[in-house]
Amino acid sequence: MSWLKSHTFHHREFSDLEALYLAKQRTGLKISLCIPTLNEEETIGEEVMILKRALVDDIPLIDEFAVIDSGSTDRTAEICTSGGVEFVHSGDILPSFGFKRGKGENLWKSVYHLTGDIICFVDADISNIHPRFVYALIAPLLLSPDTHYVKSFYERPLVQSSGDIRSSGGGRVTEILVRPLLSLFYPELTQLFQPLSGEYAVRREVLERIPFPVGYGVETSHLLDVYEHWGMEAFAQVDLDKRIHRNQSTAALGRMSFGILQSFLARLRAQEKMTTSSELSSIYRALEIAGPHYQEIKTQIIEEERPPLIEIPEYLRKFPRLSGTLQRAARDRVDTRVRPPEGR
Repeated sequence: MSWLKSHTFHHREFSDLEALYLAKQRTGLKISLCIPTLNEEETIGEEVMILKRALVDDIPLIDEFAVIDSGSTDRTAEICTSGGVEFVHSGDILPSFGFKRGKGENLWKSVYHLTGDIICFVDADISNIHPRFVYALIAPLLLSPDTHYVKSFYERPLVQSSGDIRSSGGGRVTEILVRPLLSLFYPELTQLFQPLSGEYAVRREVLERIPFPVGYGVETSHLLDVYEHWGMEAFAQVDLDKRIHRNQSTAALGRMSFGILQSFLARLRAQEKMTTSSELSSIYRALEIAGPHYQEIKTQIIEEERPPLIEIPEYLRKFPRLSGTLQRAARDRVDTRVRPPEGR
């Protein structure tokens, strides 16, 4: 049986929450839910209310629920706090590492902050939020020990400026940029319907071992690293039917694509699939027409990376279960990073 048939599910297969709760009890695993935010006052309140009521209060499938924020200036913090979930600014997590604005930064900091064996990430801008966006992604991890990384996919209606909804048109960056790249370099990964989906659940033992680009390249980078180290069998994907969310402008998608491409090329170089003869530019260039005037808009986009968490001493102290060979190897890598060259 092909991977696509054996590792693709529909959320209806996992709708019995009591059965999932019993499976969680049998495994003894702790589950955390993280929503990364930046100025999400329009949708975050309903997300928090619906997910907390169904998955924390009614059936405690989720043990830990936190919103990790990049510095919202609207009412996001107030709404989350009043909704009864933990709200944390990412700059307050691992403060010695400083603060970098970006989704990947939030996710990296959240893996340190949260304590679950499984962490589920859900974007904050979903207008049709439903508990299936969480429980259906957690389920394959509870039911199959060989599954490590579960991605979502769904119909992505494109919301027009008028408020009308088209039945298709979402996932533009995936189909124009990411899928062609995967087809060239990682054809097996093209079996993922939506590699850039923002809803996914992952085992901690995977998240702690891979680097995190701080920006938009984080999802793509994760797929390439997980595939490289654990293979296609580590993945599963779940059909969540439909996701309605705020769509970005073409200009914003261009900047996003530039960051994703940087991370993709970095992985190709790291995995020795490609070499470049010169340093690549970090300036994204776009053109703008304003009446009779034409101008070039330059934006510097640098997809910096955070290291695997097992390489930092703070993480090893917080999670002492990393013992024996793994902990010694991680410490050796840390020592190598900070030790000055001999003779100094």
